[in-house]
Order: sequence, then structure tokens, then C-alpha cells
Amino acid sequence: MIQTPSKTLTLEEFLKLPETKPASEYIDGQIIQKPMPQGKHSIIQGELTTLINAILKPKKIARAFPELRCTFGGRSTVPDVSVFVWERIPRDENGEVANTFLIAPDWMIEILSPDQNHSKVIKKILHYLNHNTQMGWLIDPEEKSVFVYKPNQQVEVFDEPEAIIPVPSLNQDFQLTIQNLFSWLLE
Repeated sequence: MIQTPSKTLTLEEFLKLPETKPASEYIDGQIIQKPMPQGKHSIIQGELTTLINAILKPKKIARAFPELRCTFGGRSTVPDVSVFVWERIPRDENGEVANTFLIAPDWMIEILSPDQNHSKVIKKILHYLNHNTQMGWLIDPEEKSVFVYKPNQQVEVFDEPEAIIPVPSLNQDFQLTIQNLFSWLLE
């Protein structure tokens, strides 16, 4: 049986397509739409972005971006939260934050949705780590746990209420416990 190859989109062709809601990602030549965020996901994403920016942005240390498209290493993906060190935030000719981010963030955070595939999210985190991201978090609201990924290190799991979740070397003033993180779901 002879198969006729179907036309696959290049990364450049994908980037010319209109944005979708929820966002679509380009991974290994495939277009994959992210699941629609649900309540727990939305609360954690919003609160975490706000907290990171409240601590790091005023000191011009770093800035957190929710749902920001990052295109690098042959892929174009949209982490739930991307954190860039201040000096690495892409800027346009006017000095304003650029619309296009062609680099990996310093810290990326994914929040699992109930119907999301763990393996695909982990592969995405590993891609980021292979492109100079300092740390990746995988937050699992159902299990009340956070998996912390660092380049060339064993994955750490944090699920004890008083455990302080590690953060990149951006700022040691930022501290968040498992209990604090998941208490947002009770508000």
C-alpha cells in the first residue's frame, strides 16, 4: 500500500496562522491545541503570576507572563507561566516589551489540567531545559504536588504542606510553600 504524504506545516507557516483559544502549539511538526483551562488551573495561574510579579517586577529582577508564546528550538509552545530575567525580556526598537519571544524563559511553569497528558507536558519541560531554562515546575492540583525540574538533575517532588518549593536563582526573597500554593483553591 502506498501512502500519499500529507502536507505538513513548517514552523514558519504555523506562526502565520491565526491564534486559537485555547492556544495551539507546534511540537515536532504537529499542531496540538492546549486543553481549555478549568477553575483550579485558572486560579493557580492567576495567583502565581500575580505573586511572582509582585515580588520580582518592582525590583526589575524578572517578570512573569501568563500564556506567552515562546518560539525556539524548532517549536512554538505556550507555557502557563513564563518568567524572564529582566535583562532577557525581548524588547522592540522603542524599548517596549516585544510581541515575539524567540528565546526560552528562565523559569517555566505548567499546571496540569484533568485531561492533560503528563508525558507530553514533561517532554515540553525537558525541551525548555535543553534550551537554557533554569527551572520548570509541573503543578498537579489534583495530587497537591509540584514536580521541580532542573537541567541535568533528578526531578524533585514536593507534596508536604510545609515544603518550600525551590525557585531559580532569580531571587531568594520569593518563597512559596505547598500549603500556600494550594490554599488559593479554597478562596
